[in-house]
Amino acid sequence: MKTFLSIGSGPGMGLATAERFAREGFRVVVSARNADRTRDLAEALRAKGFEAEARGVDTSDPASVAALVEDVARAFGGIDVLHYNAASMRQAALADQPRETFNDDLAVNVGGALAAAQAAAPGMRARGSGTILLTGGGFALQPHPDYLSLSIGKAGIRALAQGLFASLAESGVHVATVTVAGFVSAGSKDAEAVADAFWSLHDEPRGAWTVESTYTPSGA
Repeated sequence: MKTFLSIGSGPGMGLATAERFAREGFRVVVSARNADRTRDLAEALRAKGFEAEARGVDTSDPASVAALVEDVARAFGGIDVLHYNAASMRQAALADQPRETFNDDLAVNVGGALAAAQAAAPGMRARGSGTILLTGGGFALQPHPDYLSLSIGKAGIRALAQGLFASLAESGVHVATVTVAGFVSAGSKDAEAVADAFWSLHDEPRGAWTVESTYTPSGA
C-alpha cells in the first residue's frame, strides 16, 4: 500500500486532500501540533473505512519535521506522497507584527516545507518516484498588507516548488503546488476541489508534469 503523509493537517484542505488520496487506496498519516485534533482527523478517516494514523509534529522546528518524515518512511517502507499544508495564519500589518514572531511565522509557513522536502527527497530519488505537494496561496501573487508574514510565506512556498521542480523531476520526483487564491472553509466544496487539484497534479503522467495549479474559491 502506498503512503500519503500530510504535515500540518487540518479540518479543511488538509483533511480533504488526505481523504482524496485515501479514496485512491493510499494509507494516510496525518500530523499536526495539536494531538487531540490530529487524532480526531485520523478517526474520521478510519470511520469511513480508510487506513489512517495520527502523528505529532512541530512545524516550526525543522528537526521535528525531519524526524516525522524519517519515522513514517521507516515505518512504512517509504513515503509516496508528501503534502505540506502548515501555515501560520497571523493577521498583522507592518505596525502590528510583533518582531519576535515574524521568524516563527516564516519557520512554519516555509521553513517546515523546506525541511520536509529535504527529508523526503533522498528516499524518493533513490526509488525514482514520489510526489511532494505544497499548499500555496493567492497572497504569493497579490500580497496583503494585513497578512504580511503569510504573504511572504506563500511567496516562499511558490519559489520553493519552482526552485525544486526541474532538478527533482530528473530523478522521478514531482514537486507541485496548488495556489489557493482565497479562503477555504472546512467541509466545503472548495476544500474538495483543492483536494482534486492536488490529486490531478500527482496523477499527471511523467513527461507532462506541471509545477503549479491555481484554484479560486467560490465567492473569492
